[in-house]
Amino acid sequence: MKKEILNRLSALRNTMRQHKLSALIIPSTDPHSGEYVPDHWKIREWISGFNGSAGTAVVTLHNAALWTDSRYFLQATEQLEGTGFILMKDRLPETPSITEWLGKELTPGETVGIDGWVNSIYETETLRKSLDIYGLKLNTTFDEFDMLWSNRPTLPASPIEIQPLEFAGLSCKEKLVRLRKEVSAQGAKGIFISVLDEIAWTLNIRGNDVHCNPVAVSYLLVEPEKATLFIQPQKVTPEVENYLADEGVHIFPYQQAQSSLRVYPHDSLLIDPARTNYAILEAINPMTQIVYGTSPILLMKAVKNEYEIAGFRQAMLRDGVAMVKFLKWLEKAVSSGNETEMSIDRQLYAFRAEQALFKGISFDTIAGYKEHGAIVHYEATPETDKPLKAEGLLLLDSGAQYQDGTTDITRTIALGPLTEEEKRDYTIILKAHIGLSKAKFPKGTCGTQLDALAHAELWKEGLNYAHGTGHGVGAYLNVHEGPHQIRMNHMPTALQPGMTVTNEPGVYKAGRHGIRTENTLLIVPFRETEFGEFYQFEPLTLCPIDTAPLVPEMLNKEEINWLNEYHQTVYNRLSPLLDEEHRLWLQEKTKEYIKN
Repeated sequence: MKKEILNRLSALRNTMRQHKLSALIIPSTDPHSGEYVPDHWKIREWISGFNGSAGTAVVTLHNAALWTDSRYFLQATEQLEGTGFILMKDRLPETPSITEWLGKELTPGETVGIDGWVNSIYETETLRKSLDIYGLKLNTTFDEFDMLWSNRPTLPASPIEIQPLEFAGLSCKEKLVRLRKEVSAQGAKGIFISVLDEIAWTLNIRGNDVHCNPVAVSYLLVEPEKATLFIQPQKVTPEVENYLADEGVHIFPYQQAQSSLRVYPHDSLLIDPARTNYAILEAINPMTQIVYGTSPILLMKAVKNEYEIAGFRQAMLRDGVAMVKFLKWLEKAVSSGNETEMSIDRQLYAFRAEQALFKGISFDTIAGYKEHGAIVHYEATPETDKPLKAEGLLLLDSGAQYQDGTTDITRTIALGPLTEEEKRDYTIILKAHIGLSKAKFPKGTCGTQLDALAHAELWKEGLNYAHGTGHGVGAYLNVHEGPHQIRMNHMPTALQPGMTVTNEPGVYKAGRHGIRTENTLLIVPFRETEFGEFYQFEPLTLCPIDTAPLVPEMLNKEEINWLNEYHQTVYNRLSPLLDEEHRLWLQEKTKEYIKN
């Protein structure tokens, strides 16, 4: 594989010379600004060998580098070895930005290339300005990977499905009426939407085009009197075609999006520059006034309606049952000595697959035993698959897609005796998780303002983690959903009742262990006073938290009360759905925790 990467780099450089490019920037995204993309657009992975979900490859005629964040430092180090790529640890003070690095690698007057189809308008214009500082030019039309990648996967062709109203809560027509009002309020006659989960949510359709994300490759143009879905025709069954027609949605081939924009008949069009690719911008009728703004769907989708919330609750019940069955099974299975990271992943999948409305996993399971737990986005392979023993910690981050909701849960499990360091770190992470879970906050609070509630417990001990503390979760949609997040860098979107968000602080010690505890939360009203409205978090995830690793003297009364109340809720909600054997197991795991 390493040799193949070197051959691909050589072929790419030959093509770059033909196009008079001195460098090429290759992001992880697709024409739809996706975090996770169809195989057809996994160009960065193909050229570098690094398969993490986030990263940018940069190739010059003589060197190559890949930028990725702290989640993937260990993984990228291993995968890039011998490929000709050097790792650039993004967001560290000593790491140059891509343009800073290019400014040193190239000379003024040289040209940097990108593919305008996989770079957003905002990214492209920001890049152009940054390159100008170094006297470098930007070419936005490089699209030669069909020629270079001989066996490049085709665009996905699986059919789309209708998301029933009982789960969606609002009809497509209702959503389009609201969307048009929001678009008009921003001073535009229409809106062009590229982001796949926004399209899926608006039209109440689901697909199977992106691994773990139930979306379909498409574009959507919404005008005052009509809406047009651009999608490969073979993906639309007669049932879906009739449904969309009844909702006032026309169907055109996916490849006609550009030509339709060239003849767009209205005087203004709303475009989200952060979530629309640059090639689309260049295709728009030059007589059209382009209105830049945030897609209204982003927030509409993030605030769940009562049907979506009810669906989440039901999905969490079934997922909780699957987790209980798995954890009970794991206790005995580990002692056999026959289980590995990959085998337990398969078993967890099997327990989830037994549940009603199961549609698959919501992301690739992270099952990291001992030192593998320190690799934040670790995914076991046949080469790395580690046998489990009755000792140490297992970090298990997993989730499922059900037709009525999406789950995301992390539990760190003691498989046997632990070191004192492991116990202390485990307890600190639970304290961090509880600190955020117990938060009460006024209307208008954003996730950044709450992030320190989770980090504070780690900072006291001189510990830290670099990933976000929480992300939104879709309603049978993408497991990572914005615009709200809980993280240290500023995320201005205010948290609102109806939003879902994860709470997942962690600590990762390379070569030793990784620990994370994660629940998915629902933001709900708390109380209203003379100082305004206040909100709080309600845990949606229903699964016991392992108490065996806890250091009792490190927990205060409030933390113990929170743990006991949470466990009581878990038992009360799940026990009626379990047989006697699993009910008794759960009763033991959720019994009152009393400090000796």
